[in-house]
Amino acid sequence: MAFPATTSHRTADLSLPNETLVSIFDGLEPTTLADISQVSRRFNAVAERILYSFICITDLLSASSPIPAKTLNCCQSIIRRPHLIETIKRLQIRWALQGDFRVLSPQALIEACAEAGVALQTLAFLEGLDIFLGPANLAITPSRPIHAIERIVHGCHFPSLRYCSFGAEWTKGVQPYTNILPEFLTLVPSLRQLKISDHHAALFLPANALPSLSYFRGSPDTAAILLPGRPVHHLALVGQDSDVNRENLPKMALTSVPLRSLDLSAMQVRPTLLRNIASYLAALESLKVRLALRHTLHYALSGITLLAGLSSVLSDFHHLVCFDLSPTEIDGTRQANFAEEAALCTAWVRACPTLKRIVFPSGTEWQLNEDGSWA
Repeated sequence: MAFPATTSHRTADLSLPNETLVSIFDGLEPTTLADISQVSRRFNAVAERILYSFICITDLLSASSPIPAKTLNCCQSIIRRPHLIETIKRLQIRWALQGDFRVLSPQALIEACAEAGVALQTLAFLEGLDIFLGPANLAITPSRPIHAIERIVHGCHFPSLRYCSFGAEWTKGVQPYTNILPEFLTLVPSLRQLKISDHHAALFLPANALPSLSYFRGSPDTAAILLPGRPVHHLALVGQDSDVNRENLPKMALTSVPLRSLDLSAMQVRPTLLRNIASYLAALESLKVRLALRHTLHYALSGITLLAGLSSVLSDFHHLVCFDLSPTEIDGTRQANFAEEAALCTAWVRACPTLKRIVFPSGTEWQLNEDGSWA
């Protein structure tokens, strides 16, 4: 995008208040903002603050690009611009792998994590942090065992952080998180949403840590330790349904407020688990499920009629309002059969009278009208 640097243009530039420029520039694509920033110093100052308010970086690591160059360039830019520190509210760093992780240099990744950590330590006003390091934790095998995420956040303090998501590719035997993670979490008192995709063990925190946590996404064992005593009302679990058992499930019910919403879309769920959930999480109002239909229900049935067997399961839920089956796959197809779906709505509301909203594997959403009909 070319902008002629004429005298009349510069005069118009200077006559507009900053608030007007922000309104004009806000919502523009980053590439457009980058072009606008070259027009004048004033445009640069306004566009730069918008660009840096939400930073989103993605690096594709491979044999030809073994280091996260975009991340490193971004971190260097942050360090060179201390006047923008208060502006940076959200940061997303995502690494992905192309090829075999063994082509990556462990030392180069360690240094990249350390450099990213230096930049993050300056972001005292950060409100949202999303870091997914892809293959980094598989490739790094240092003498001092530390999870790749911890190499970045070690020493960071974000008093205003409200949203946090951590993760990396995981397999058995990979470097687990250490005590650095709980130390970090004790220093984010404003945190409301926490996602940790690759933590599969207990996470021990002081009782007064995370006093405002309302949403958690992670493994069942981590949830069982984290939820008791905290105001979590929305829970999303990852892993396998066999990871949810009679030891950790009761602990998830010990939140300081009733757990209202449960998302099981990241695992294949058998109806047996749903019965156990109904027993321990009695206050649930919203349930999102990816059913493992091949293992249970009526083998003689096909298509969506496989779901008919859920009536007896739904009868165990006494406060359920929304039942979302959109992540479920049936016979490899997601096409809607409205007659069958309507019949299931009628059957399920008889079993669970509190139901008002149902989403089927087809993605079709049905809502209960005041006259008792479904539409």
